[in-house]
Amino acid sequence: MAGKAPWISYRPELKVLDCTIRDGGLINNSQFTDEEVRAVYQACVAAGIDTMEIGYMGSQAQFPKDVYGPWRHCEEEDLRRAIGNHDAATTGLKLAAMADAGGKCDWRNENLAAKDSVLDIIRVACYANQISEAVEMLDHFHSLGYETSLNLMAVSHVSDAEIDEVLNIVKDTPASTVVVVDSYGNLYREQIDYLVHKYMDAVYPVGKEVGIHAHNNLQLAYANTIEAIILGANRVDATILGMGRGAGNCPMELLLGFLRNPKFKLRPILEACQNTILPLRSKYDWGPSIPYYITGQLNLHPRSAMAFREGKSPDAFLSFYDKTITDL
Repeated sequence: MAGKAPWISYRPELKVLDCTIRDGGLINNSQFTDEEVRAVYQACVAAGIDTMEIGYMGSQAQFPKDVYGPWRHCEEEDLRRAIGNHDAATTGLKLAAMADAGGKCDWRNENLAAKDSVLDIIRVACYANQISEAVEMLDHFHSLGYETSLNLMAVSHVSDAEIDEVLNIVKDTPASTVVVVDSYGNLYREQIDYLVHKYMDAVYPVGKEVGIHAHNNLQLAYANTIEAIILGANRVDATILGMGRGAGNCPMELLLGFLRNPKFKLRPILEACQNTILPLRSKYDWGPSIPYYITGQLNLHPRSAMAFREGKSPDAFLSFYDKTITDL
């Protein structure tokens, strides 16, 4: 083909985050074995992935240990037991955990300094009406020495005015990145264009990056991630085999091929896919399905589709559709 090959997507400043264990934990109550977590960690190191999000910093009151696995809490002893004395400078991989606003994280009692932890990054997640607490959380974790970022959740349910207000507030926080999060898997390319440009216009002038975290309800997670990259988003999330809540996420194995960066190696991801994540398919349900497509089209949280898929007739699509439309 003639021309200057504008389809080449190599961009060295673009960073990839794997959230297989964190997002995947939403379908198994974070009940991964140490061996499974270690396999994903080792794959990320070998593949040249920039960051691995290993779980949540969840409140034990809301997420009791007799129900949820250790990756819902990310306590230091559990982290070190699974992956050893991780060091980002040695491995080239930063380790992250997510802290949810709204009482889901007991963040005021999280006082372990970054220099004493294997964690490098805390990603604060909030809804628009929780931005005040999120700012406090960002300041708190920054004071402990962690790199921080902000995930504005369910952006398809947030008004333009609210988005503008959040972006204006986050400009003055220590967050290094602000992430466009399509929690309901509802967004199309035009909306991704609009939002990524809006985020970039707000935070690029103050030295922050823009990220994308796409869900696959409409089977657009990969396409929307590509679109965000083309527009200039330099922080992108993906999971191995697309593992994640409901319809899942942008598949890492597809993303690395698109990026064409020789730093990234596909084989370790395929090995983890085959030997670690694929066997979980027999126990847990995730990935594109008509109930998830319906909730995505209607801009609804996928919890109803998840509950339906766990029922006795997971493929009774008409029944789910009729009930969902009736309940609107």
